[in-house]
Amino acid sequence: MGQGSEESRVIIHIDMDAFFAAVEQRDDPALRGRPVVVGGPPDSRGVVCTCSYEARVFGVRSAMPCSQAWRLCPQAVFVRPRFAAYEIVSRHIRRIFSRYTDCIEPLSLDEAYLDASPGHLMPVGRALVAACGSRTGAETGAPDPMKGGRAIAHSIRQDIVRETGLTASAGVAANKFLAKLASDMDKPDGLTVIQPAMVREFLATLPIERFWGVGKVTASRLRSKGICDGAGLAARSRDELVRFFGKTGILLWEMARGVDERPVEPERERKSYGRETTFQRDIESLEEIQDILESLAGEVAAGMDASGVAGTTITVKVRTADFATVTRSHTLPRPTADARVIFHESLALLARTRAGHEPLRLVGVSVSGLDHREQDVLQPDLPFPPPWRASGQG
Repeated sequence: MGQGSEESRVIIHIDMDAFFAAVEQRDDPALRGRPVVVGGPPDSRGVVCTCSYEARVFGVRSAMPCSQAWRLCPQAVFVRPRFAAYEIVSRHIRRIFSRYTDCIEPLSLDEAYLDASPGHLMPVGRALVAACGSRTGAETGAPDPMKGGRAIAHSIRQDIVRETGLTASAGVAANKFLAKLASDMDKPDGLTVIQPAMVREFLATLPIERFWGVGKVTASRLRSKGICDGAGLAARSRDELVRFFGKTGILLWEMARGVDERPVEPERERKSYGRETTFQRDIESLEEIQDILESLAGEVAAGMDASGVAGTTITVKVRTADFATVTRSHTLPRPTADARVIFHESLALLARTRAGHEPLRLVGVSVSGLDHREQDVLQPDLPFPPPWRASGQG
């Protein structure tokens, strides 16, 4: 797909606001307005799955060790994740998406891409686009597909609030890269549209760390060459960036110009359940990576449990700071949908990667070989640990 056709696309990125923490605050009124950390106990090696905006004021962030979150915000309430509950809410939100478009690509429990181009709209989406008009104004008469995208994103956010009591932020643009950037511009509960004519200006002042795929190591290398923002990146030729960064240089050159030809890829027949996370900072600590893997295994298990399926092949995926991707898989004798089994097997697979020896920018776990769950599934020998909730001062 060329850039010209890309400009006719309307891509929406929906990102739930502090999703896990928001569900906890919704379900427990005593938590509302308080700093909430969803993750491991504060005195453990656990990491923060997510935290409320009240906690973020103190510098608490996702993937941070819970012990560090405790030091930053001792008055926080630490809550154990309830992945099954989050999965139920996530499926409700996806049903809302499906009212507007038939092209939905879930990224995780709390975010998704939607293709709101005319060929993918459902009757509700088409009616919204028709009602809001499709032109920028009488002075130009030029088509404005983003106007319809804004209307759809706004309506989806209203539906989510009304039906779940939760808020979402949305970005609307001509491609995935820009839509995801836009959704992060006005959080929480925001809506940002990037018009095609605004792209170069928008990217020019964007810090290099905000570009997709640019982690700590790549950012350091870019800054060492005087490339600190989008304008600096756009000033370099494609050949020069390829010489510096190999294949990654092509991606950087395209992003500096707002080009992203990746289609929104809806889920067809489900072949696997997987979750992965890209870190805001490259992580070298094996303990941190293991704790994150445990959280991801819980999310995968929750999704499988909600769908009534189990699987036999467990795969761990890691991506290093230099974008090298490694996957390791193991097939079990019997299917499982148990978080403890998935995590135990994932740890063994993780040991066969470079985790703990060099910085990682991404970790993921997936289960494939799916079938409807039967009685004869692989279960662990030990029961779940008892639920807990720890809070700080008061």
